[in-house]
Amino acid sequence: MRFRQPLLALLLLTSLLGGCASFDVQREPSQALPASDSAFGRSIKAQAASHEGKSGFRLLSNSSEAFTARAELIRNAQSSLDLQYYIVHDGISTRMLVEELLKAADRGVRVRILLDDTTSDGLDWTIGTLAAHPQIEIRLFNPLHLGRATGVTRAMGRLFDLSLQHRRMHNKLWLADNSAAIVGGRNLGDEYFDAKPNLNFTDIDMLGIGPVAEQLGHSFDQYWNSALSKPIDEFLSRKPTQKDLQNSRTRLEESLEETRKQNHALYQQLMTFTTNPRMDIWRRELIWAWNQALWDAPSKVLSKGEPDPHLLLTTQLAPALEGVSKELIMISAYFVPGQPGLVYLTGRADAGVSVSLLTNSLEATDVPAVHGGYAPYRKALLEHGVKLYELRRQPGEGGGSGPVFYGRSFRGSDSSLHSKAMIFDQQKSFIGSFNFDPRSVLWNTEVGVLVDSPELAAYVQKAALEGMAPALSYQVKLENDRVVWVTEDDGKMHLLTKEPGSWWRRFNSWFSTAVGLERML
Repeated sequence: MRFRQPLLALLLLTSLLGGCASFDVQREPSQALPASDSAFGRSIKAQAASHEGKSGFRLLSNSSEAFTARAELIRNAQSSLDLQYYIVHDGISTRMLVEELLKAADRGVRVRILLDDTTSDGLDWTIGTLAAHPQIEIRLFNPLHLGRATGVTRAMGRLFDLSLQHRRMHNKLWLADNSAAIVGGRNLGDEYFDAKPNLNFTDIDMLGIGPVAEQLGHSFDQYWNSALSKPIDEFLSRKPTQKDLQNSRTRLEESLEETRKQNHALYQQLMTFTTNPRMDIWRRELIWAWNQALWDAPSKVLSKGEPDPHLLLTTQLAPALEGVSKELIMISAYFVPGQPGLVYLTGRADAGVSVSLLTNSLEATDVPAVHGGYAPYRKALLEHGVKLYELRRQPGEGGGSGPVFYGRSFRGSDSSLHSKAMIFDQQKSFIGSFNFDPRSVLWNTEVGVLVDSPELAAYVQKAALEGMAPALSYQVKLENDRVVWVTEDDGKMHLLTKEPGSWWRRFNSWFSTAVGLERML
């Protein structure tokens, strides 16, 4: 029976090689098109001219605005659309945006889409079909080259190159005509736009127009032209044809029509951008301020061990972190400070800075393992006066409405904080894809914008304080040297001595700590 071993090895090798391309793909470098190439871009340049180099900002702190802004930027774009995302999930909101992107490409807009490779799992052909449009190009960042054929072989392929494959492009960027951009925490998918029953992420995005968009255009170009970004066609056994694209468009239109009939209320809610456009109004409400766009160098993921500091977003953010003297407010969906973060936060608190953090509770987080990386630090943080708030699991399963937070109401039991923001001395605010954890600092790449504006900082602080309210969050405290949770129900305050959360969540949290996963979280 010894002959079976080489046969199994041959079958494994064949499966690992499955999905590799059968033709050569030309990979041409390209750059962001100048804002002056379009009437939309020129109108923004004219609007920004009187602000002497400052950029205009507006928070998109509720899901409806976040979706509408993306859809309207597609409709306004006349020369280029550049999209960079970690996750793109199928759903009605994604399909609507894809339909708009195809219409933009039809009218001659150049569309470049850069996706982290994890979002393409099992979807190479579906994604690649869009790139059959002559105006659309799609690339994958840090792609898996072996084993793309099945879920099993993909998992095995990643294990063979885990040192590189666990490093992901976590950036979220939406850029129109190199003159208007959206940055923040939202990926693309119904759960990010309040369009998925019983699963909603609370998040913060920011619209920025003017010079900040050009800065972010440079970041996109660095990733797009990186050797780590590969055309989607490279991973297809044959190149999709125009007929394949037309078949996909037909199915897309049919699915949207079916949704219009079967879920008319949601369809109309998302389609508000067609009947009640807001972009012109938002442009009149902008806060004009100095800013700095920050991003990790794409080569960060190639580092052996910890990356060189000059490659890191955190190095660029360090002056704001070190300069805070009165108040630091942080919103981080996934919070694992590690020893360096613990030293920084307790040091600030010991120096008299009011330090407050809003993160997920064990019962609310969508990744209990990350909670296991955070929980061991709570006591030390509290001992030094750091204020900790943990967003609760919200009531309302079965379609009822929960409390309003960030301009929207929770529905269902699977609402979870996904926001990432910092406010420094009520003066500067940072909004982007960055979580305060080792994964964002060391392994993933991130992008965000630091804005110097007390007015904008006040809006971000208001959102943070809403989330920290007793009816929405537990305030974690020390009582007789033990951790307790204080919250409010039906207008009455009460104290819990046992951490809220199911036994399964507790096990996942404990296990991640027991096996030493902290630096990977």
